[in-house]
Amino acid sequence: MSAANVETGNIIVIGASAGGVEALKRLVGGLSPDLPAAVFVVLHIGAYPSILPEILRSAGPLPAEHATDGARTEIGRIYMAPPDHHLILGLGHMHVARGPKENSARPSINTLFRTAARTYRDRVVGIVLRKSE
Repeated sequence: MSAANVETGNIIVIGASAGGVEALKRLVGGLSPDLPAAVFVVLHIGAYPSILPEILRSAGPLPAEHATDGARTEIGRIYMAPPDHHLILGLGHMHVARGPKENSARPSINTLFRTAARTYRDRVVGIVLRKSE
């Protein structure tokens, strides 16, 4: 699939606590390499260094990277909130910000889900993962 901007496409937002990495790996491993959506992930890791992009790249077929402030988003890619930063979605682009904690978390799942719903409305699916048993 060619790199398409997500302005007219669909998105998937995923939130998990730090214990949800295994579930996230399984989910990403099952995605199609031709997924017609962009994927955005917030993992409650706080200010600790993260190798989540490397973990997800090795777990599935899609490219994965930390979100970059102001960057355009593309279909068929996975973007993660960088440590200690919220991931905020705009139409076809993303922002990262070190704003106030929300529900004691930064990055906050609520921030990602709220901005996704406001921006993409009926073109977004939200998934909340929990620690694997």
